[in-house]
Amino acid sequence: MKHTKTIVITGASSGAGRATALLLASDGYRLVLAARNTKALEELADECRELGAAVLVVTTDVTDTEAVKHLANEAAAWNDGIDVWVNNAGVLAAGVFEETPWEVHERVIATNLMGYMRGAHAVLPFFKAQGHGILINNISIGGFLPVPFGGAYSAAKFALRGFFEALKGELTGWPAIHVADLFPAFLDSPGIQHAGNYTGKVLKPAPPVYDTSVVARAVQASILHPRATRYPGIASRFFKLGHAIAPLLVVKATAMVMKTYFKTADSTAVTPGNLFDTVDYGMSVNGNARPRLTPVTKKKLAAGAALAIIGLAATVLFNKSSKV
Repeated sequence: MKHTKTIVITGASSGAGRATALLLASDGYRLVLAARNTKALEELADECRELGAAVLVVTTDVTDTEAVKHLANEAAAWNDGIDVWVNNAGVLAAGVFEETPWEVHERVIATNLMGYMRGAHAVLPFFKAQGHGILINNISIGGFLPVPFGGAYSAAKFALRGFFEALKGELTGWPAIHVADLFPAFLDSPGIQHAGNYTGKVLKPAPPVYDTSVVARAVQASILHPRATRYPGIASRFFKLGHAIAPLLVVKATAMVMKTYFKTADSTAVTPGNLFDTVDYGMSVNGNARPRLTPVTKKKLAAGAALAIIGLAATVLFNKSSKV
């Protein structure tokens, strides 16, 4: 089925962005693919065209304000407007906060927070001029659940949640302009392969880990039926609940789990990953870190993980109170 809607996807070269592009291409949407890696974008564009989609590639670094404006202008000129903008570009850096170079923290904020704000700033004038539009933001459960050893990442994700809540308030007079936030659980994305790693240890996603298609399907649903929030992957709701019940204790429990992992994890060299430059690996939809699980097992793992965190938090609380 062919659609006339034009959809911009940032961070389209790999992971959830790539999965989203392929799914929407199969639906017949007109796609504007944006990322820093031109080669990966062109390869993806060919795949999308084979699925029947019209595609425009615009190489874009979302840390560059003028580049994001250029992306919006090119997209609007291509098909006389922009119907949907998907903020998805993101990077990851892990390490002890003060031992991680300051420019790394700045780069994470510039990409994960300011990149999304630049996208909104660039596309909203087009939405208002045409009287409609959907801004979809792939934020992650990190917007509710802090990640120890990923301080800048957590800062960006929490800030995004606040920013887009404020923006929804500003747009109350524009009923046909929607802001749709996605808070997926942990994904089997190549992003962890691309991460700036200052821990000295191999990074692996903690189970339960979901296929990036959960985000693609959430984007697809948000285009058809815009909703203020969606939680792709059932674990995201459990983690949100756990943090709401006992925020500080859950953070301490999460840190305990991560420190235990780092003690036994294989060593690896420190690397900036793709923070400052593109890389030529990990351009797939998934990162192949996810065991194949049945839906029932996924739900059990999700519930178990949340209960484990809450249980650890309760243990810490009990031990603390017993000393008073």
